[in-house]
Amino acid sequence: MLLTNIIIIFIFGTIIGSFLNVFVIRYNTGVSFVTGRSRCLSCSKDLHWYELLPLFSFLMLRGKCLKCKSKISYQYPIVEGLTGIIFTGIFLTFGLIPILPLYLIVASLLIAMSVYDFKHKIIPDGMVYTFVAMSFIVMCLTHPLGQLFSLPLSLDLLAGPILFAFFAFFWLVSGGKWMGFGDAKLALGVGFLLGFSGGTFAIMLAFWVGAIFSLIIIFLQKIKISNLKLSLKSEIPFAPFIIFGIFIQLLTSLSFQSLINFIK
Repeated sequence: MLLTNIIIIFIFGTIIGSFLNVFVIRYNTGVSFVTGRSRCLSCSKDLHWYELLPLFSFLMLRGKCLKCKSKISYQYPIVEGLTGIIFTGIFLTFGLIPILPLYLIVASLLIAMSVYDFKHKIIPDGMVYTFVAMSFIVMCLTHPLGQLFSLPLSLDLLAGPILFAFFAFFWLVSGGKWMGFGDAKLALGVGFLLGFSGGTFAIMLAFWVGAIFSLIIIFLQKIKISNLKLSLKSEIPFAPFIIFGIFIQLLTSLSFQSLINFIK
C-alpha cells in the first residue's frame, strides 16, 4: 500500500511539475497558463497529448521537437522530476495528514519561484506574497493558537519578521547590490513556515551552498569547462539557494542547533 501511494504521489508530482513549467513560462506574459494549447517554442506546432506526458515524452522524443527537431529545454524534465521527488519526500515526511495539500501547494510555489528567479533574476510579487500567506496559514494550523504567543513558540511567530529584517537591512545598506528585496519577502515566509531555528538553518545553508556553487562555477570557467559568464561581481539569483535550504530543512527536520552542533 505504501509503495502504491508513493508511485501515485510521484506521478501526481510530475504532472504538477509539467504544469509549473507552463506556469513559469507564461507568467507575466499576458498568456493564460490555464487555457490554450501547449506549443513548441520554436515552430509553434500544437503539441499532442503523447508529447505532453511528464518525463516520458522528453525521453521518447529524445529531447527534440517532433516537427522541427529543435532541442527541448532540459528545464522540462528537471522540473517534472524534481517536483515528483519533492512531493514524494513531503508525503514520506508528513504522511497523509489533513494539511498535506497545503504543504504540496507551498512546495509548488517554491519550485515555481526558484525556476522563475533562475531564469529572470526576479521573484514575482504574486508568487512570493502567496507563499507568505500560505506559510502563515500552515504555521497557524500546526501550532495551537494559545501557544503561539507563549515562549518559546512566540519566537517562531516572530521568525518571519526577524528573517525579513535581516535581508531588508542588507538590501537597504547596499542599495540592492548585495541582496534583492524579493529575497527579504521570501525570508518572511521562510520564518513562518519553518520557525526560528529551522528558518535560520535554511538561510545559513543557502549562504553556504550559494558560495560553494559560485566558487565552483568560477573555477570551471577559469579552466574553460563552463560557458557561464560569472565572476565575483556577477548577479547570482539567491532565491533558488534559499528554497534549496527550505526543502532540506522541511524534509530532514534539521535545525539551526543541529548545524551549530555539526560545526562544533
